[in-house]
Amino acid sequence: MKLIYSIHKYDVTMFTWVNVVAIRASLMPVCRGISRTADGLLYLLAAGWLYWDRGGQDGLLQAMVLAFLIERPVYFALKKGFKRNRPQQALSNFQSAIKPADQFSFPSGHTSAAFMVATLFGYCLPQLATALYCWAAAVGFSRVVLGVHFPTDTLMGMFLGVGTAFFSLNYVLS
Repeated sequence: MKLIYSIHKYDVTMFTWVNVVAIRASLMPVCRGISRTADGLLYLLAAGWLYWDRGGQDGLLQAMVLAFLIERPVYFALKKGFKRNRPQQALSNFQSAIKPADQFSFPSGHTSAAFMVATLFGYCLPQLATALYCWAAAVGFSRVVLGVHFPTDTLMGMFLGVGTAFFSLNYVLS
């Protein structure tokens, strides 16, 4: 229990530092845009492009579908299991910049999906891997700046996304 309290205390400290009014206000428009890139439409477009360009038997498309079929149920189970309040509910006198889609914050689904897609496409297009991981990290950071996640929510999202992507790639391509 002491470990959980220490992690939460660190999380609140980091969250508060990131959300200093001056920093938050200057980053808000950019963070809104970055966050929107991970709302889901991009993933549907990527899957559609893979199907159109490479056909339904493409390993990357199959790995992407499998990864989402694994990641989404795990994500929802963690949300329901941990029931961690979002910063707006957990911290007095704090208002998030956007309205989250659901009640709980752990893990970050936007971050999870972004890192999953970055890992899948980075594996098949290694020349884009650095840019893809920078984008995924920016998605996670934007979710903290927007006030809908604590840093550890996005950290767990990263682990979940990368883990399901590697599992799916290994399963499909082996």
